[in-house]
Amino acid sequence: MMNKIGGLIELEALLENILKKKSEGSFLKHKILYFAYLYENLSVGMIVDKLGIKKTNFALITRQLQSEGLLTIGQSTIDKRCHVLKLTVAGMKSLYQYVSSIAEIVGNVDEDIQKATKTLGDYFNKIV
Repeated sequence: MMNKIGGLIELEALLENILKKKSEGSFLKHKILYFAYLYENLSVGMIVDKLGIKKTNFALITRQLQSEGLLTIGQSTIDKRCHVLKLTVAGMKSLYQYVSSIAEIVGNVDEDIQKATKTLGDYFNKIV
């Protein structure tokens, strides 16, 4: 069991190091932009839970993203009590540039890696 957990911890650390190299100090900002893109209909509270960060940190960063014109926070069309994140055109461009820079580091990913990434993502989404 310890080997499996150790492997996951090592994998997480390696991925975070790769992503931080190209994020120029804004790793968490781009992570929030990505989650806003990926989960556009989830409430802010649910995104905070998925990110695993403190609400105060999330609020500070989203306020900064809003002031930079990368993100808006609005009322959900599904549930008026909830707030949702929405990327602006500038936010989408920033996220695309970030993802493109990561792709340069990683290079062309073969089908096995894409399948493994999807499997891990599906698994982790089930347990989170």
